Parts: sequence; structure tokens; C-alpha cells
Amino acid sequence: MEYFSMDEKTKANSEMITVFKFKFLYKAFGNNFFKLLDIGAGNNSAIKAKKNFPSCEYYGVDISKDYNNEDSNFSLMKDFYEIDLTKLDYSIMPDNFFDYIQMAHIIEHLYNGDEVIKQLVSKLKKDGFIYIEYPGQKSTKLPSMNGTLNFYDDNTHVRIYSVKEIETILIEKGFEILNSGTRRNLIYILTMPFRIIVSLITTRKLQGNHFWDLLGFAEFVYAKKK
Repeated sequence: MEYFSMDEKTKANSEMITVFKFKFLYKAFGNNFFKLLDIGAGNNSAIKAKKNFPSCEYYGVDISKDYNNEDSNFSLMKDFYEIDLTKLDYSIMPDNFFDYIQMAHIIEHLYNGDEVIKQLVSKLKKDGFIYIEYPGQKSTKLPSMNGTLNFYDDNTHVRIYSVKEIETILIEKGFEILNSGTRRNLIYILTMPFRIIVSLITTRKLQGNHFWDLLGFAEFVYAKKK
């Protein structure tokens, strides 16, 4: 079944190059079928994922359906799990089922994000992958800016994590670390002046996320379950 037009597919291919987290998905599966568990399914995440990976079976997790989601977003999901992650009850989701778990900018909103990760990895198949991204310690030293450049710009941020901490959790759970460190997207950095100009024209404000890759706002860990 065709979900998107050729123009949309061209745009999706461009987006895949620029969205840092997508490069690991593409490396793992390319255009092949896989089951994606997206922790934090707001901001029309299913639409974005299906544009880039039309063969994926998308499962979303969030505390509510109401976070910047169009109705069409849910029509692209195989299932949606409305869960408060901090309660650590994920029995609604099958174990050893998903090929890829994606957690981008979630754990910093959770006081027990370490325990959340420990529980969620049981949902991943053997040889499945997990990608976790979050603001690092360095983000606490960056200037404050609209759209979040300093960790404390977002009052829903409750805890700072580190690469070493996340790696240790995953290694103890039987994972091999494939990549980790500070998120740097060269294309985002090179196109930063253009994106700043567009932002100033459209919103008359500088957006903090334009500077994330240049200044090292975010860290990530990418690992495989043995």
C-alpha cells in the first residue's frame, strides 16, 4: 500500500539524511520490514517514521495522545500504548517482540529513567537495537535560549544522564554498544545559517535547537541486544 506520493518520498529521503536518529534505523534495516517501538510518540512521530521507513510497523508509546498529534498520525500506527513510564508497568506490551526501540529526548523528563530503560529492554527481540538520546551534562553550561539550549530552559527536565551511565545499564542487560557520544550532525551544522534565517523570518526568534549539534547539547547511545 502506498502511503505517500513521490514528492513526499523525496522529502523523506532528504529528512533521513538530516535527522540524526534516523541514520541508525536506516543502517539497521534500510527499506526492509521491522517493528519499531517509539517511546515518545508526540509531534506526529508516526507520520515522520512512516515517510522515511514505509515498510516499518510502528508502535507508539506516550503518556497521552494529545501531544501535537494529528488524527492521521494514529491511523499509521499498528498500536498505541498510553502509559506513564515512571510507573514501570509495561505489561500491555509484548516481550521479545520489537526489532528497534527508539527513545529520543525522553529520559530527561523521567526521574527514574534508568529503571525505565532496564524494564523496556525486555520488549526487544534478540539482535534488536535500541537508540537513546538526551541532553548531556554539557547542556547545563550552554546559554539559555527559546526552544531549549540550556538543560534548564525546559522546566519538565528533571534529571541529567550520562553516556557512561546508559552504557553500563545496557551492558549489564546483555547489550553490545555500537556507537555513543555527543550528537553531531554535520549537515545540521552546515545548514545552520540558513535555518536560522528561516526561523528569524517566520518566528522572529532564534531557536535553541538550531545550535544543538554545533554546541554539543545532546548525547546518545546506540546498542544491540545479544
